[in-house]
Amino acid sequence: MDLLTVYRRLTDLSAPLIQALLRHRMTRGKEDPARIGERMGRAGVPRPDGPLVWVHGASVGEALSLLPLIDRLLHDRPGLSVLCTTGTVTSARLMHDRLPAGAVHQFVPVDRAPWVRRFLDHWRPDLLLLAESEVWPNLIVETHARGVPMVLLNGRVSDRSFEAWRRYAGGLMRDLLGRFRLALAQSDADAARLAALGANPAHCVGNLKFAAEPAPADAVALDRLRAAIGDRPCWLALSTHPGDDALAARVHRRLATRVPGLLTLVMPRHAPRGDQARAEMEAEGIAVAQRSRGAAPDDTCAVYLADTMGEVGLFSRLAPVVLMGKSLLGEGGGQNPLEPARLGAAVLFGPRMDNFRDIGRRMLAAGAARMVADETDLTETLGVLLADLGARAAMGRAGVAFASGEAHVLDRVLTELAPWLDPLAPTAVPAPEAVAHARA
Repeated sequence: MDLLTVYRRLTDLSAPLIQALLRHRMTRGKEDPARIGERMGRAGVPRPDGPLVWVHGASVGEALSLLPLIDRLLHDRPGLSVLCTTGTVTSARLMHDRLPAGAVHQFVPVDRAPWVRRFLDHWRPDLLLLAESEVWPNLIVETHARGVPMVLLNGRVSDRSFEAWRRYAGGLMRDLLGRFRLALAQSDADAARLAALGANPAHCVGNLKFAAEPAPADAVALDRLRAAIGDRPCWLALSTHPGDDALAARVHRRLATRVPGLLTLVMPRHAPRGDQARAEMEAEGIAVAQRSRGAAPDDTCAVYLADTMGEVGLFSRLAPVVLMGKSLLGEGGGQNPLEPARLGAAVLFGPRMDNFRDIGRRMLAAGAARMVADETDLTETLGVLLADLGARAAMGRAGVAFASGEAHVLDRVLTELAPWLDPLAPTAVPAPEAVAHARA
């Protein structure tokens, strides 16, 4: 019996276990009780009339990279609607705030065939665009069985995943990837790996993460925080994961003796981790002010904990130097360094950037980022950059230039998608500003 058959049978029999897991996740704030039916394929809103493109990304990072594509689909092709699915509470909140008119958000159903079928019965998508590495067997098999074209967007295969899939699930991956009409990869290396695993055709026209706009910031909040911080030197540990927060506190303690008035900003990747992050840092003997509890970064505050949603743009504008979380400790993987680079910050990251391998390598080559080997190296590098306005400003300028260097990637992706989009909704006559942008 092949792996796909085993998987499908096990998931068919696992409803009680999966429902128990969903209930447990609700108690931890990882599922939305008001929308839990969506995780079992029960639609929360009616299907819009007309052709529907289904776009799926796992979490916040993937969803952000899909927003410019969704905007262009709706702008360029009147009559088209977009269904955007994600799998996390955080990404659902983001999509609620950022999706344009004509797009709706739903939680993706858990990968049980009956729940996926229920989802498909309601939504009846005309095209599925899956982002990065979201290869769910039942979702792919059931969608393919209905004749819905599927395209993999911004495909990514880490070193570890490639070796594991090739060694233990080669046949399964060939079966699943072979059902896609096209695989567009983040990099040439990812395209080669996808092709080796069974995607055909697979190639790279650029990374969709370059198409994102700079993260927004509330102007009033920005002015208020700038006034509170004043001329204190500061840096930001962005998108932190467990362990990163304590590391930031230790670095602050070591730097504070050399950098008078130092303020460290810490933004957890997942805002509900705020209390845990605060406990990690206070265990290091550091005074923490917590934004979610209404605190401000006053003079007694050593670390300001930004455990809030949707404020990456706010805090990346406040800090001239930004360290990417999940890049120094444990298995790592990294977080997207383009977000602070777009806003002119000097970007630092550790050696564990597997999820952003190509972007990280290219940023280093462009002088748009520096890699720090460990906690000691981070402390020393921060000390240098906080003292040297010229050096960090040069990195910031290089970062802005690098982040805008693939401005036309979205046009190339849409050209690749045209064979499936054209039959659904013709392209509208471009607006003058769109023509000017295309010629720029």
